[in-house]
Amino acid sequence: MQVTDKNFLVTGSSRGIGKGCALELARAGANIAINYRSSPDDAEQVAEEIRQLGRKALVLHGDVAEQEQVEELVRKTAEGFGRLDGFVSNAAYSDRELMVHADMAGFRRTVDVSMWGAFFGVRASAKQMIQQGGGGAIVVVSSPHAVIPIPTAMAYNMAKAAIDHMARTAAIELAKHRIRVNIVHPGWIDTPGERKFFTEEQLEQGAAGIPWGRMGKPEEIGKLVTFVMSSDCDYMTGSTLLMDGGISLPWWSKREEGQQ
Repeated sequence: MQVTDKNFLVTGSSRGIGKGCALELARAGANIAINYRSSPDDAEQVAEEIRQLGRKALVLHGDVAEQEQVEELVRKTAEGFGRLDGFVSNAAYSDRELMVHADMAGFRRTVDVSMWGAFFGVRASAKQMIQQGGGGAIVVVSSPHAVIPIPTAMAYNMAKAAIDHMARTAAIELAKHRIRVNIVHPGWIDTPGERKFFTEEQLEQGAAGIPWGRMGKPEEIGKLVTFVMSSDCDYMTGSTLLMDGGISLPWWSKREEGQQ
């Protein structure tokens, strides 16, 4: 996949899906700017793994909910590497509560990070790419939550639905600059963030009910993102790619199937 010597910024890449994207892009030959908000040691570890692959890595602190900080992330990436070739909007936040009981601070934080953070990143990276003369790729990591109204996740559902439409609109607006914008929908992925909501036993039981019989891995999403970011996908823009083990399909759980 043609990303050799390209320079990418991946938000929320100190762990989880973002880390998987950063490492897979580096394995394919790219230099990576790693963004973190609260896990500096994890970010440095990812950077070291990237350098061991023979690629360059930058470690950048920033809260994607703050527009000025996102613009600074893009500026530092372009300055550090000489240019910005691609942006992966991955950072997200979520609380799980019923709407009527939701703590509004957490509700707003979810929207600020997951929706506004994605917009700030897409806007700032696109402006940088246009300033460079055009060309580049953007991937917005969204979720099946964008189309499935999962209860106790209203703010996250809203944010993901919004960034899907944002990304498609950006794809239209940026086509004349030869900047591609695509969307990836990961399913239930085995990340540290899932431990915020579930015990190990709950994760194991839930994974068994997925049609594919397991949770996804961050590196699997990373491989998909690398493919979409590569020049092999030059004719792809405004597309939504789903990698979820079949969780979005209208299916009966394995347990229910066995009872029929």
